Parts: sequence; structure tokens; C-alpha cells
Amino acid sequence: MGYKTYVDLIDAALLEGKEIISTGMKGEIRRCQMAIEKALAGMDTAVVSSGDAGIYGMAGLVLELLAEQDLPDKVKVEVIPGIPALSAAAALLGAPLMHDFAVISLSDLMTPWEIIRQRVEAAAKADFVLVIYNPKSGKRDWQLEEVRKLILKFRGGHTPVGVVRNAARAGESIHITTLSRLDESQVDMLSIIIVGNSMTRTSGGRMVTPRGYMEKYFSKKVPVQNAELKSKNAVQESNY
Repeated sequence: MGYKTYVDLIDAALLEGKEIISTGMKGEIRRCQMAIEKALAGMDTAVVSSGDAGIYGMAGLVLELLAEQDLPDKVKVEVIPGIPALSAAAALLGAPLMHDFAVISLSDLMTPWEIIRQRVEAAAKADFVLVIYNPKSGKRDWQLEEVRKLILKFRGGHTPVGVVRNAARAGESIHITTLSRLDESQVDMLSIIIVGNSMTRTSGGRMVTPRGYMEKYFSKKVPVQNAELKSKNAVQESNY
């Protein structure tokens, strides 16, 4: 059971001998309810989501429907963890999520735009690294630019930004730019955007958000091993 686009991504060998039911966009409640009914009929049923089922996936809706129908004790549910798009995208970009980050979807199908805007502003003001899901669609093409301008109130235009499309899928693309140069034409619903915080930098073509290890353990003081080496070199130069 799943959204047709995600079901089509499954290896055909895994689907042999199984009943396949898929629905299109906005059919979430229907397919989750159908999955519950199949389970009640005694069938092992898998509700397929992309990434991780508990992150913008169907796990929550299944549990909500079971609670609404007083069925939690009658249907055994196992939520199987997956690799969320934010983790796949971050790995391809380098290590941009080494410190605190916030994840926000720009889709206003379920959440009013004003609430989304407030969350973006709060996260930007608090200097979180920002992971943006559902940044742009064919009909919803203005929110990303508004979000970019909003973040620019709290961060410089040089802030690193990573755009990953089709993370860990066929047609994967990776692009690192800056907040001031973010090209919206490269972004769609298959894209994940990661906006660095005030400490994020690029190095060797990768994004890195320092956790603070270097500052804590490698301060301006010379590390012991380097100090000993310098001391030996000084003695050799003195003897010479």
C-alpha cells in the first residue's frame, strides 16, 4: 500500500506474489484506511513511505486512524526506520547537520502558511541550520523566495546552501551555493535544501557545520606533539 510514485521505486522482485494497492496525491487517508482493513482481515500489510515513515510519512496517520477507531489493541503496528531524505542529502553535501538543526516543510496543504513562516523566522533567528522539505511545486512557486528573504534578515548572503535533488535515487544532483545566489530554477518537490547557520562553511567542495571540537580542543595553544617537535627543531637549529 502506498503512494504510486513510491511504490514504483520498489524493486519488482520484492513485489512478486503480493497484492499491490497504490493511490495518487491526496489519497493518504484512503490508503491508510484500506491498509488497516487489510490488516484486520488477517493480511500482513506494508504501508510504504519514502525516506522514513515517521518523518512526513504515513506512520502517524495510521496510528491516528487506529486510535480514532479504537483499534490500537487489534492491529499490531511496527514502524520500520528508514533513511530520511535529510540524512541522505546531508551525507551528499558533507556534514552540514553536525550541530542543532530544524526541519520545516514549505507545503501549506496541511499547515497554514503563516505558521510555516513563523517557524522559519524562529529557526533562522535562533541560528539553527535549516532543512527545507517541499520547497517548491508547480502551483506553489513563491514561498521559497519569501523564505530566502526572511532568512537573509538574520544571516549573511554568503551563508552556504546545499540543494540536493533525488537524494540516493536515479537522477541525483548536488549543488552547493550561497543564500544570496540560490537559484530557484534548480529546485522542485524532489529537492531538499539545507541552509547553513552562522558557523557553516564550505571546505573541499563540502558543507561543514562545526560542532565545536576544534575550538574546544585545538585552541590557540600549540598541541603537545607539535610543541615537542618545535622544541627538537629549535635545538637542532641551535646546534647548527
